[in-house]
Amino acid sequence: MATMKKANTKVFVLDTNVILHDHTCIYQFKDNDIILPLTVLEELDKFKRGNDPINFQAREFVRILDGIVGEKLFNGGIQLGEGMGKLIIATGKPFTEAMKQSFKEDIPDHRILAVAEFVKNDNPDRQTILVSKDINLRMKAKSLGLMSEDYQNDKIKDPQVFEKSITEIETYKDQLIERLYNEGSFPIAESEISGKPVPNEYFILKGNKSSVLARFDSGSQRIVRIEKRVAYGIKPRNAEQTFSINSLLNPDIKLVSLTGKAGTGKTLLALAAALEQNKQYEQILLARPIVALSNRDLGYLPGDATEKISPYMQPLFDNLSVIKHAFNPRSQEYMKIEELLKEERLLITPLAYIRGRSLSNAFFIVDEAQNLTPHEIKTIITRAGEGTKMVFTGDMQQIDSPYLDMKSNGLAYMTDKMRSQELFSHVNLVKGERSYLAELASDLL
Repeated sequence: MATMKKANTKVFVLDTNVILHDHTCIYQFKDNDIILPLTVLEELDKFKRGNDPINFQAREFVRILDGIVGEKLFNGGIQLGEGMGKLIIATGKPFTEAMKQSFKEDIPDHRILAVAEFVKNDNPDRQTILVSKDINLRMKAKSLGLMSEDYQNDKIKDPQVFEKSITEIETYKDQLIERLYNEGSFPIAESEISGKPVPNEYFILKGNKSSVLARFDSGSQRIVRIEKRVAYGIKPRNAEQTFSINSLLNPDIKLVSLTGKAGTGKTLLALAAALEQNKQYEQILLARPIVALSNRDLGYLPGDATEKISPYMQPLFDNLSVIKHAFNPRSQEYMKIEELLKEERLLITPLAYIRGRSLSNAFFIVDEAQNLTPHEIKTIITRAGEGTKMVFTGDMQQIDSPYLDMKSNGLAYMTDKMRSQELFSHVNLVKGERSYLAELASDLL
């Protein structure tokens, strides 16, 4: 099975979860060869049916594989393209004595390890690497002396952006602050802010006598003063929330990312801003991925589709309840929410039903977006039609998907890729406002 290639290229053995994470993964390894254990194809067959994202990934990969192979046989592998390596299907390999002693069970993971070990021994002049999203499988591989790594293609380089607060500039000139209050804005060239801000970057400018909240408008190349605004009865309690509302209410910003720990008000602010602009949008959609806490499913639930997803969507209903109780039940604002719900102009829906839709003139909020893969985020954003605004919220410290982390989840990937775009804004909320208890627990536990 030696692949007959120059020694400076590598051989990558793929685990099933890599394909279920990114169905285009086989094109991401440049001129290196890719080994696909037959066990992986067997496992993919189990995922082909269903409406979940992994089912879509499995089906798409099988279609790609069928397009590559066509009428050809896998004898010696098939070239993936010009300047790329070969795709090789590896049949089952016998367990070595070391594997027999280490693993008593004959399960798919161990069969993949057996293939990786065989490939390594069959290609002594080339580096063989097992690629898997499963940390435990990677540890098993390393215990056998096999190189193993996570799928790196969609990982961001610097996750620190999700930990730092808004940029504060101390000892800023009071004359420039006064100018912002008087004129509302001035050119970035006259701001004396070092470095080049990213589009829609927010600042807290502090002088000796005064301070001001500001945003960099990349379209006009100006620093613009930010005024505190109230969104459907919800008042911002700190500068970060003020900036969030500014992004959410700005019609020129079509894509917003709000990150931060639990209790910072991300979802509440997004929902309040959507209600504030209910006349500008035909529909307000709220969604979240159905991933149970610590990946512990609730099991089969009674009722229709709406009743089955209700426990997962309860946090969205809770935020809606907070906004409703800010008003008198007989008030116009309260009645408006009831009207929007009745007419299904305010709709809470699972993400499973988003594929294939075209969302025009909608305000779309996706909560808990840290549990989405980069491909899922892309699928959602590409549904946006004319006049649609999309808001993604999430906490990087509360990832419940077993194959995602701070560097590879869809929210981090989208924020990293979109930071230089004029229509995008990201605010990281640091200060918790839910309660002192929630803030303390988030910091200490």
